[in-house]
Amino acid sequence: MTATGEDHVTARGGPWWWARRRSAVFDVSLAVVSALECALEGMPFAREAGIPVAAGVVFGLLAGSVLVVRRRWPIAVVLVSIAITPAEMGFLMGVVGLYTLAAAEMPRRIIASLAGMSLVGTLIVTFVKTRQDMSRGDLDIGDWFVPFAAITMSLGFTAPPVLLGLYVGARRRLMESLRERADSLERELQLLAERAEERAEWARSEERTRIAREMHDVVAHRVSLMVVHAAALQAVARKDPEKAVRNAALVGDMGRQALTELREMLGVLRSGGDGRRERAASVPLVAVGVAAAAAASRAADDEGPSLAEIEELVGQSAAAGMVVALSVEGDVRSYAPAVEQTAYRVVQEALTNVHKHAAGAKTYVRLAHRVSEIAMQVENEPPEEAASSARLPSGGNGLVGMKERVSALGGVFVSGPTDAGGFRVSAVIPAS
Repeated sequence: MTATGEDHVTARGGPWWWARRRSAVFDVSLAVVSALECALEGMPFAREAGIPVAAGVVFGLLAGSVLVVRRRWPIAVVLVSIAITPAEMGFLMGVVGLYTLAAAEMPRRIIASLAGMSLVGTLIVTFVKTRQDMSRGDLDIGDWFVPFAAITMSLGFTAPPVLLGLYVGARRRLMESLRERADSLERELQLLAERAEERAEWARSEERTRIAREMHDVVAHRVSLMVVHAAALQAVARKDPEKAVRNAALVGDMGRQALTELREMLGVLRSGGDGRRERAASVPLVAVGVAAAAAASRAADDEGPSLAEIEELVGQSAAAGMVVALSVEGDVRSYAPAVEQTAYRVVQEALTNVHKHAAGAKTYVRLAHRVSEIAMQVENEPPEEAASSARLPSGGNGLVGMKERVSALGGVFVSGPTDAGGFRVSAVIPAS
């Protein structure tokens, strides 16, 4: 992981303008060495200038110590080194100052101007000093050596530190740019991970809701009919043993049907998860929602009921004592599995609600096959006051689940009481 900008700020612990303590120690050490160098070079300068040696030493110490501020004011350091060049002082300060100036984030014209001034100053001083030595006889070389020595010395003292400083500065800026880009990428990856986690959590929540809706649709209707038949069985057990036997057989059949549907649903969910359990740890979070949706789709498409079973569904409610009539309009045809399953579940849940809340009420189930849609309506009349109630519990999720199913397919769902005191459930689902 890369360090963020916050980490760089907190890592700063140097005094004054230094970013690090070791940088301060290094600059102070350079300034001490430069001051000692200038102090030693100040003694011959004082003798030649005719001033006290002590004054030359003090001047050298003060001039050389300016190197301590090279990171804060590199221009000042270079100007001081240029100023003391005629005194043949400040060799270290000139080289380090030019390097620091070139490495700093300064305009190129300033770097070029100061480097040119240092080059010219060194060139003139070296030219004059070499000619004086030759005139005194200290050097017995041809006249060509004077300009050669002046140019070589000036370029040797100026070009290497400037070029090295430019390279180090460019490399430092490149590293800072790469670090900023890495920090930006890290923040983007964190944001993507958070969004993937949110999407996975949303997918898990949606899948839990879908499984709960499927379980409700499968169990609620069968169990409701079982409770109704059990209540009827209790009422006629002594008066009509044959009817009691038939009701008991119906209760057993419905219980077996409910168990069969539950096994099929759980089998689909289990087969969708076992094959991938070993890879679960390495699958990205964003794939959780896709896998969950795929498992639910297989459960809906492969194992769901169809419109052909509506008549059997109505017959089961009639066998439980409900007065129910089924009417079908239009040409019967097949639809997509999701459409047929949703239509079946709407009718199933509506009949279950009649068993729960309007036992004994006459009920009408209507199906209409249209050109581009299928419509269904389940309407019951007000229940008779003398009708017995099986006291079935209600979780309040049936109507919500029906609306979610229909809306997911782009359909329209409406439910509510009728003017006559009954209840009506209507849904229209696109055929494709």
